[in-house]
Amino acid sequence: MKAAIMLPAIYISHGSPMLALEPGSSGAAFDALGQVLRARKPRAVLVVSAHWIYSTLVVGTRERQEAWHDFGGFPRALYELRYDAPGSPALAARVKALVEAAQVPGAAVVLQDDERPLDHGAWMPMRHFFPDADVPVVQLALNPYLPPAAQIEIGRALAPLRDEGVLVLGSGSFTHNLQEVFGAGGRREQHGSPVEPYVEAFRGWMIQALDDALATGDTTRIADYRAQAPYARRAHPADEHLLPFFVALGAALGPHEGVPAGQAPAGVARVADEVTYGVLAMDTFVFEGAGTHHAPAWSEAA
Repeated sequence: MKAAIMLPAIYISHGSPMLALEPGSSGAAFDALGQVLRARKPRAVLVVSAHWIYSTLVVGTRERQEAWHDFGGFPRALYELRYDAPGSPALAARVKALVEAAQVPGAAVVLQDDERPLDHGAWMPMRHFFPDADVPVVQLALNPYLPPAAQIEIGRALAPLRDEGVLVLGSGSFTHNLQEVFGAGGRREQHGSPVEPYVEAFRGWMIQALDDALATGDTTRIADYRAQAPYARRAHPADEHLLPFFVALGAALGPHEGVPAGQAPAGVARVADEVTYGVLAMDTFVFEGAGTHHAPAWSEAA
């Protein structure tokens, strides 16, 4: 089903589960983005979350979703939140077909799972974007053993969904060092804690590399972030929370065979840039159009 206008690809930093109870400025930004997305009436959402990792790719085929509270040690109110959106076995089948046809090394086969519920990397953003839980949601597992370049290729394989009324969403965290959430006196304050300088250095490099990749189509530098970006291993001791960013980037660049004519001009906006707990960057990017020559992301957050 071809959409009238290509839907965006999005990378959202979903933050701590406490964001659902104490949303702060990031929650307000997500609510505002949700108003825009609801007006565009997507027929479904595909989520690649850092909280469903597997040694191969798996797509969820549930008819009806539910929220999985896949965390511990938080207030009781958090465990009472629900998200009972529809699933979409038809979309799951389309995702499987697209990814398998691309034959990305390490992702040539997509398994199916009809039991796994939505993890908080999926249902927490959906509560902001589609609070009535009336838009079907499908999850695709993340294989954390595949490098960023392969994640970009998976995103490229998924790009045609954007032209079929499907919102493609990568969900993770732009920086993610949980050990540093806990300072000498316990957990830092979620909102208002001083930002660690390394976080700013890392995110500045990443956004410049993103602008370069979107301008030229050359993703070599940003895909090599772990060797080139300052403080990369401190920002991401393990990189499963950044890998969904590369899936979204691939979906933004579009398929290798070219972008359909007549689509909206390419652009990217950074719609959230808070740093929670002083170390968890909430940078969230909305990619419009496809291909190269995106307007710079950095200017959107200035």
